[in-house]
Amino acid sequence: MDNKEKIIQTTIALIEEKGEDLETITVREISKKACVGLGLVNYHFGNKDKLIELCVERIINRIIEQFQGIREKTEGLTPFEKLEYLGNMTFDFLFEHYAVSRISVLTDIKNPKTDDNTHRTYAAYLPLVAACRPDWDEDTVKRKTFCLISVMQQAFLRYETTSRILDIDLSQKENRRAWHTQILHDILEVS
Repeated sequence: MDNKEKIIQTTIALIEEKGEDLETITVREISKKACVGLGLVNYHFGNKDKLIELCVERIINRIIEQFQGIREKTEGLTPFEKLEYLGNMTFDFLFEHYAVSRISVLTDIKNPKTDDNTHRTYAAYLPLVAACRPDWDEDTVKRKTFCLISVMQQAFLRYETTSRILDIDLSQKENRRAWHTQILHDILEVS
């Protein structure tokens, strides 16, 4: 493994170890644990924040790949139930891994890429939205899927404000699930 990859793997391990305390990770700690010179971190990544963003993207990519396995778990469910299941998984992950998820979503908003985590999430939702509403044309399905992903990201990023406005505590799993189901009904225009 080259030095760059050692730095990435070490940083991912530190992120997973420290959980919500990402601000406590230092370049000195990363370089010491990776057994590389302090200057190599900045040389390869520019700064700690860019390195953390790259590592968070890799962590989220792994999770999104795991979402692909939900097909087995959702056999026999209606398209709406599958979409509901995927949304609940997404929201649970976002709130259970708040710091990592926040970095991921904000990075995608700030520096969108053609295959970033938001785009990959959109791609996973798109066929389910289409299956829920086979009467919609392709453009409508794309718009509604975009709206769904955007609403979920905003609800997550601004959950305290959203909770106050809607008078529902989105930090509570059951409340999130009920709210998500209602949002699906609203966006998909189903009763």
